[in-house]
Amino acid sequence: MHTSSNNAVTGLEKQLGLLLYQPYKLMIFLPILIFSTNLIGALVVVLMALGLNRFARMLPVLWARINALSSLSRVKVSGRQHVDPHQSYVIVANHRSHFDILAVYGWLGIDFRWVMKQELRKVPALGIACEKLGHVFVDRSDSDKARASIEQVKAEIREGTSIFFFPEGTRTEGVQMLPFKRGAFKLAKELGLPVLPITINGSGKVLPARSLNLVPGNVELIIHAPIPSADADEQELSCLARDRIASHLESP
Repeated sequence: MHTSSNNAVTGLEKQLGLLLYQPYKLMIFLPILIFSTNLIGALVVVLMALGLNRFARMLPVLWARINALSSLSRVKVSGRQHVDPHQSYVIVANHRSHFDILAVYGWLGIDFRWVMKQELRKVPALGIACEKLGHVFVDRSDSDKARASIEQVKAEIREGTSIFFFPEGTRTEGVQMLPFKRGAFKLAKELGLPVLPITINGSGKVLPARSLNLVPGNVELIIHAPIPSADADEQELSCLARDRIASHLESP
């Protein structure tokens, strides 16, 4: 009886907390998100125009941390010992939520160029800032244009600067992972770079795919050992990376 009573109290407290979070989300988190996105986006554009690229690249990390923490969520990272700061990687991760962007940008601690869908270019402030930072917008409906976009950034992927893919191509909902597209692994072979797999847990519970129902939670990034690209073909690289990500992936 005592345990049941405690469970009931805990459940009631949780429901009350979520109820109180709704006005917080609208009156505090959302204004912070909008203001910080516009301010930091504008500062990135100005700093890049002035040639202050190093400082410009620090600002999105600040933006991601401000907004992740103001959502009352927490992010932790494990596996940093697998990362050589002087090595470039083709980074791949599972994708369940837009919150993945905040978690990765804010806490991964690697300089990278992001491969993102073309639609994000239209987001005010965010889109132009990402373009100036050298992130790659890919038109998924046109494979030739997608390849051309990635060609433009190849020269920057060196000396510790990496490139980041969500190889599922979109956010998953209700499944562990979608099949991986092969573009990331083809690029790894072309550039002779190791593939760095990352498992992201918890983000789908903080902000489910195709939903605005943000709730506080815990997100974890698990960095796995890199996979050399020299001794495997594209399909093998894809399978190895997917298996490593899946090995620590929590249920949706």
